[in-house]
Amino acid sequence: MRTLAKALVATLLMTATTSCALAQTVLALWPEGVPGGRAIGLERIDGGHVANVSEPSLMRVGPAVDRPNGTAVIVAPGGGYVRLAYEREGTQYAAWLSTLGVTTFVLKYRMQEFGHPAPLQDVLRAVRLLRSRAAEFRIDPDRIGVMGSSAGGHLAASAGTLFDHPLGRTGHALDQVNGRPDFLMLMYPVIAMDGPAAHAGSRKALLGASPAPDLVRLMSLQYQVTPRTPPTLLIHTQADEAVPVENSILFYQALTRAKVPAEMYLFEQGGHGMGMRDGLANASQWPRRAEEWLRSRGLLTPAAGGQAK
Repeated sequence: MRTLAKALVATLLMTATTSCALAQTVLALWPEGVPGGRAIGLERIDGGHVANVSEPSLMRVGPAVDRPNGTAVIVAPGGGYVRLAYEREGTQYAAWLSTLGVTTFVLKYRMQEFGHPAPLQDVLRAVRLLRSRAAEFRIDPDRIGVMGSSAGGHLAASAGTLFDHPLGRTGHALDQVNGRPDFLMLMYPVIAMDGPAAHAGSRKALLGASPAPDLVRLMSLQYQVTPRTPPTLLIHTQADEAVPVENSILFYQALTRAKVPAEMYLFEQGGHGMGMRDGLANASQWPRRAEEWLRSRGLLTPAAGGQAK
């Protein structure tokens, strides 16, 4: 599985170098104009990382199997709301999901240059865009999930808890489309913005140096879970010294109190940003556990209604 994923990543990166390929696979999130858009200089790409994003987009990665199953996943790479680990936590995940018959959309979202609520608007716009064009993309509008790592996990969890918040809307007609994801997959996510589990870098980049207490609480997502939060898979490790494992535990406890279906795998080995690396004992097997979770929820079975034909 890992060898195939690497091969697919190499192919994706190679084809993405041509303008023709980009025209076919990359979707602008805000073709009518980015809300609050302003000039911040050129986007920076360095060593598989992307920074200084001013034009949010989705890169579509189609299923690698003959019969797509109709499930779609929006992948939000991490990077502390400062940069995006676009390859390690974006295209690699997309290549793996492709082997499962999933249609993946890697999200390039706004970060510290814009701050809150720009990332929330971007991820909810992505959900609404895919749901409104589900037939075109051959996906099931009721099987759209968001997967995120680290700060991308915070963004994914924001989508799953703040999908109806006014700050996630911009006044466009697409605001009327349901922005709630149908499931979440959170890899070593940032959840808390307060207390000992908080990741100070993500908090500062997203909320500023001195955020108001009510904003800190709003974006501490363990407080925002409700029974409407979608089913969630959490993966974290004890060895994570950047984003403490308590982040996932806090979110899991909140999900359990709200009676939201949730599954959590906490591994001993594997530092922060482990991605899909080998050599991390049981933690390297997390893609198998994630596949089992997707399969158990029926998300890898061809969807009804013709979307996956």
